[in-house]
Amino acid sequence: MEQKKLSEMTEQEIRHEIQGYKEKMRKAEMNGIYNEYDVYVSKTIVAESYLVDRDKVQLGRIYKLNDGSEGYFKVERLKGVFAWGYRINSNQPEEGLPLALLQI
Repeated sequence: MEQKKLSEMTEQEIRHEIQGYKEKMRKAEMNGIYNEYDVYVSKTIVAESYLVDRDKVQLGRIYKLNDGSEGYFKVERLKGVFAWGYRINSNQPEEGLPLALLQI
């Protein structure tokens, strides 16, 4: 059976998918397979982004990041489940971050 895309899933299906990713993260960490662990961390963040209410994200606003850093991000535009903009106090070019990384 072909796997559904996250964009086609219901909220309940996405939550189930996230649980599966977290279980795979746990197993990868237990087995010391850190590159696989990192992949499932990323998949979890993207899946969680589908549960974020895009209407609550305001363009031009600065949000604290949920990534464990003390960073802030200014949202310039939205595309799908990604916020595009710039990290505050950084010389980095524009980047896209999954919505789940923004403290909304």
